[in-house]
Amino acid sequence: MTDRRTFLAASSAAAVSAATHAFAAPSDGEIKIALIGCGGRGTGACNQALSAGSTIKLVALVDPLEGKAQAALDILKAKHEGQIDVPPDQIFTDFEDYKKAFALADVVLITTPPGPRPFLFEEAIKAGKHVFMEKPVAVDAVGVRRVLAAAAEAKKKKLNVCVGFQRRYSPTYMDMIDRIHAGEIGDLVFGRVYWNGTSRPGFPREPGESEMHYQIRNWYFFTWMSGDHILEQHCHNLDVANWVMKGAMPIKAVGQGGRQVRKARENGTIFDHHTVEFEYESGMRILSQCCQIGGKCARDVSEHFHGTKGAADLANGGKFLINGLPPGGRRDRRPAKEDPYQLEHDAFFENVRTGKLRVDAEYAAYSTMMGVMGRMATYTGQVITWDQAFNSTESLAPDNLTWNTEPPVKPDADGWYPVAIPGTTLPV
Repeated sequence: MTDRRTFLAASSAAAVSAATHAFAAPSDGEIKIALIGCGGRGTGACNQALSAGSTIKLVALVDPLEGKAQAALDILKAKHEGQIDVPPDQIFTDFEDYKKAFALADVVLITTPPGPRPFLFEEAIKAGKHVFMEKPVAVDAVGVRRVLAAAAEAKKKKLNVCVGFQRRYSPTYMDMIDRIHAGEIGDLVFGRVYWNGTSRPGFPREPGESEMHYQIRNWYFFTWMSGDHILEQHCHNLDVANWVMKGAMPIKAVGQGGRQVRKARENGTIFDHHTVEFEYESGMRILSQCCQIGGKCARDVSEHFHGTKGAADLANGGKFLINGLPPGGRRDRRPAKEDPYQLEHDAFFENVRTGKLRVDAEYAAYSTMMGVMGRMATYTGQVITWDQAFNSTESLAPDNLTWNTEPPVKPDADGWYPVAIPGTTLPV
């Protein structure tokens, strides 16, 4: 098993030694970008990338779903006149066309669904490209290990990697967590992280639609593509927990989950609620809740940490509060007007221009792994150890997807997909 402390110490030292030697922008100052995955988040991320500097140019787009790439291009053209240089033959609609897009760009934005991200990240680093990659970075432990290996290669090649855990770029979050680390609430004893929100429907199957096309179009509801919402969405809160814990990983997790309201055929294989308790070597515990049930259920997207001297509430009803015992006592700090989605791209492209190096993929892989561990606990109903989770051989997403690829899961004769059953489903 990877020794977490040894890995972080070595990688931090490598980052310091490499920081002044990273590749800078091309000599003419122009930075060419390619967008891989042109859905709403991909289009938004590309908009933020282009907003990070007038010399950033979009040169290629890739999306195999009909009309997605062209729709994204139309939106981006309207917002960024003079920064779009995408002739028709650089709008790609085949899976394997990512290679052609990579060849045209200095930076690639990987904003596909999570399943293919480890493979595409590996390929981008092999091609010598700086990478912005959305979160989570994988859907299983095999993918997490691949991302960690590719992140090490990125450092060797002095390639910047930014991951869409935008809270890490928020001045408000940075200030609050710095204060937690400085001891304002004392020694940590308990944490709570929540993403309890509304439901979202799946897409019904279209007449004559192939199984692979349907699952990709309805990707959120298939664990092999999304990782389930404990990964795809709740990973933000788990990343804050990982940040507060300075990268220490839980030693075990236990949880429960299921499908209470999303029980239609188009809801695929994922749950609509998860609750997990993570336990750390120190005895610290973090309670994790995420649900997508909606109705009159309480909604809450926030993080809370309790220590021997007080507590910290982050994004609690929009407020950030530390109630501890430092000099000066209680302090309530509301967030300044900030857009961390834009700030992460501003910082990323500044690093690309100047040659500084930051590789987010390391901590992002471990935060992703925390979500995988939690899902293993909820899907099985068993206590899952870190060693068991991190060394899992379960590989959900195939490489080199095409429309002819056999989907990893298939419906039965009545159109229902297999869903995990806590107490019956076994960990892999």
